[in-house]
Amino acid sequence: MKRLLAHLSARNLRLALIAVPWLAAAVYLTVFAADRYVAKSVIAVRQNGERPVSFDVLSSMFGATAPATREDELMLEAHILSMDMMRQLDERLGLRQHFSAPWADFVFRLSPRATQEEMLDYYRRRVEVAVDEESGLIEVRTQGFTPEFAESLNREVIALSERFINESSHRLAREQMAFAEEELAKARRAVDEARANVQAFQKKHGILDPVAQAVANSGLTAELQATLARQEAELRGLLEYLNEDAHQVQALRAQIAGTRAQLEAENRRVTSSEAASLNVLAGDYQELLAQLQFAQDAYKLALTGLETARVESTRKLKSLVLVESPARPESAEYPRRLYTLIALLMGLTLLYGIARLIVATIEDHQE
Repeated sequence: MKRLLAHLSARNLRLALIAVPWLAAAVYLTVFAADRYVAKSVIAVRQNGERPVSFDVLSSMFGATAPATREDELMLEAHILSMDMMRQLDERLGLRQHFSAPWADFVFRLSPRATQEEMLDYYRRRVEVAVDEESGLIEVRTQGFTPEFAESLNREVIALSERFINESSHRLAREQMAFAEEELAKARRAVDEARANVQAFQKKHGILDPVAQAVANSGLTAELQATLARQEAELRGLLEYLNEDAHQVQALRAQIAGTRAQLEAENRRVTSSEAASLNVLAGDYQELLAQLQFAQDAYKLALTGLETARVESTRKLKSLVLVESPARPESAEYPRRLYTLIALLMGLTLLYGIARLIVATIEDHQE
């Protein structure tokens, strides 16, 4: 123990805990660490439709769009950091090849043998997405070992994000329109079927409208009864000042007899099986007409639903707005050599102080 404590002198501790690690980090940062450039852009998801109350009249005149929901922003953030986005970027830009290029930077480069899960973790450390909850603005920061790649990576992320937003919103709109059009087609088929049933009924029974025919028969009976009553009243009036054998009286009696005979014939027809059949046909015909009316009303509602779906699908379309386009960086942001060395020196000094305190405590206990 004493021999070990002798080796743990202040000088040796300073060398082991401060000098050697700090010099190793300094050599790595100045010789081996590759510069990493950062390109930044700001985007936003906007939706067509009603503007919020805070929008002024001028902005509404120019068709300003409403901010998208928080779910849209989180969905876009998740897509940017997804495996699908990484694979598309790898196909277009060669992410694996670029991030594996600086062979000397063994700490911050991507291993050429990295699995797709390891590459995804590395990708998420090189592409940062920050969402401002108040404004809804989305900041995208992309890193690259060259300024050109950092800028190209940022632009590709924006392009793929715009395609994702357009495809997702248009897909929802197409599904909504397809459903409304399908309902309209069903309603149209129902109208055609109901109309065909009415026409087949008319052709089968050889009658255009049994309801109107029944009404006409009833009207004729009522008209004959009214005529008979009028003629009988007229006859009583004539008998007040004419004899029974008067020509006018005889003629009116003949008319009354004819009217009564016609009325009795109509009454017999109403009570006959033909009239009963006509009443049945009228009931069936009314049911067919009710089905046709119901189908026509449903078709009108389907037309209204289609127009509503068209307006709603247009209102719900979303688009990606580029607030700040990515610029090619001129200076490297990483690694922060001076900051890292100062922070490391402070940490190593603190570690050295803790180690000295432990050694001093052990020496006191031995004495």
